[in-house]
Amino acid sequence: MSDNKPVVRMDAQTPEGYEGEGFFATKLSSVIGLARSYSLWPLPFATSCCGIEYMAFLNPTYDGSRFGMERNSFSPRHADMLMVCGTISKKLAPVLQQVYTQMAEPRWVVAVGACASSGGIFDTYSVLQGIDRIIPVDVYVPGCPPRPEQIIEGVMQVQALAQSESLRRRDSAEYQKLLESYGIK
Repeated sequence: MSDNKPVVRMDAQTPEGYEGEGFFATKLSSVIGLARSYSLWPLPFATSCCGIEYMAFLNPTYDGSRFGMERNSFSPRHADMLMVCGTISKKLAPVLQQVYTQMAEPRWVVAVGACASSGGIFDTYSVLQGIDRIIPVDVYVPGCPPRPEQIIEGVMQVQALAQSESLRRRDSAEYQKLLESYGIK
């Protein structure tokens, strides 16, 4: 039997805020960012082999639920993280863009694998050469197909974005201009 015992660090840095005897106060945006980052509801948009790796990420070995992804959403209106896993044809591109526009703000997009990121090995007339041509992408997960550990890293990057994003960023003129550049209103 191991003699390892959990160590509780009492000298860890507290988040930025005000504290006193019996209370601690911080910014509302920090609390909301923390809550958003650990309650992501992904919408898997899987079209090929990267979808299998995404399913492996959700199984008990890798346990996607420990990242707050207990519930996969198959309705864009209930999701806030779009996981595009696999090859997207040009014929499917308008459907993907429509799914993106149906999602509520804030929404994050993860391009999983080489095909979603850049078209992969399919440099043909019928395959979209990266989903960033039709919707804005927040995180790219490399690989063909990527390992579940890489998908975990991508989800952790989305969590960091959710924690650090200001509440008003989505209302900013720059964000509206970005959406207009993709033809999204």
